[in-house]
Amino acid sequence: MRTLIHACLIMLAILAATVSAYAHGDGAPQPVDTTGLKPLGDDILPTNPYRGDEKAIEIGARGYNSNCARCHGLDAKSGGMSPDLRSLEPTDDNDGWFMTRVLMGAVVGERVKMPPFQGLLSQEAIWAIRSYIDAQPD
Repeated sequence: MRTLIHACLIMLAILAATVSAYAHGDGAPQPVDTTGLKPLGDDILPTNPYRGDEKAIEIGARGYNSNCARCHGLDAKSGGMSPDLRSLEPTDDNDGWFMTRVLMGAVVGERVKMPPFQGLLSQEAIWAIRSYIDAQPD
């Protein structure tokens, strides 16, 4: 009987660890449905064409929560692990920096601090995510 109880406790511990590990997703980039946004074409725009657009903010919220929140925090409020993106003022220069960082990622030394999303997220999805972040209060 004691062996059975121990086996059950071990199984519960393994199950709890597995559920905990996947609580915020598996870390793989998730596609963002941008239906309803004006298509932007292949050339990357230097500034956010969707700033203040309610549909873009709604789509950006979904995109942010499925791709960015695990590191940058829920509602774009960083818990300290990664930069608080709300501090990135909505300016043309910062738009360009944001797009470049999302597309190219960030490597410090040999450590990947942020994965590149080029080829994984569309320009529309990235600008929608930026619109969502811009709409969050500091």
